[in-house]
Amino acid sequence: MAEGPTGSTVPRRQLGRNLKELRNRARLTVRAAATKLEWSEAKMWRIETGQTPLRSLDVQGMCLVYGAPPDLTEALMGLAKETKARGWWHAYGDLIPEGFDVYVGLEEAAETLALYESDIIPGLLQTEGYAREVIRTHIRGIDEADLDGRVSLRIERQSLLTRATDPPVLRVALSEAVLRRPVGGRDVMAQQLAHLVYVAELPNVSIRVAPFAAGMHSGVVTGPFIVLRFPVNGDGVATEPPTVYADGYTGGLYLDKEREVQQYDAAFNGIWAASLDEQASRRLISEVAGSYEKG
Repeated sequence: MAEGPTGSTVPRRQLGRNLKELRNRARLTVRAAATKLEWSEAKMWRIETGQTPLRSLDVQGMCLVYGAPPDLTEALMGLAKETKARGWWHAYGDLIPEGFDVYVGLEEAAETLALYESDIIPGLLQTEGYAREVIRTHIRGIDEADLDGRVSLRIERQSLLTRATDPPVLRVALSEAVLRRPVGGRDVMAQQLAHLVYVAELPNVSIRVAPFAAGMHSGVVTGPFIVLRFPVNGDGVATEPPTVYADGYTGGLYLDKEREVQQYDAAFNGIWAASLDEQASRRLISEVAGSYEKG
């Protein structure tokens, strides 16, 4: 599905996915739910597949029928407001309670992820010590209890790479600057880079480093981004359209226009081609890790 005039379809799709899950948990068929809500089955289908914006009051009614807890109801009502946003930037924290992460839902559903990072280790590959320093810097004045919770959540997310059923294929291109920038001190960096080498050995993970010597490449212009693709259903149609995500200081940029996804695909392919191959990348990562250990 291409992006419509009201911006990215990501909020609508995320809302529909969550409402469908709630309906299934309530053991209601589409017909039964439609009857209770006095809607047509066609309307239910459009909502659950993210085909149409939805009023927050309608979401509240659905959550009441499905027996959703108050905090989740509040989160989904906030997400409904985002479905009508005209901008691409969604500072979800303004409307949606903390802990309801739209991107994490997409990440969990993805079949492949192609990721470029220019400055820090990606969250899916961070160690606890590294994640702690990144989060502490990002959220000034955070208390220790909140910090511990956020670090734990970030580490728990990484289990999707080794889950027993259909772990996603992850391709990661890193600027050499990511390896050279000390975060949290020498011990933290040595452990972090050793972890990168370990993760790179997973059969579904490929990591390449774009060295400084590569000079100008697409990533210098684009900055960090992720292209997510999703499984196909029995009809051979993707369950979600490909989506590009770029994290920002106050919110995330979601793009799903076909032309834009193609541009980011081309950018990633350019970065990938400019990078060292996997074996040479592991050697470089190990070498830099050793420099932290010796220091």
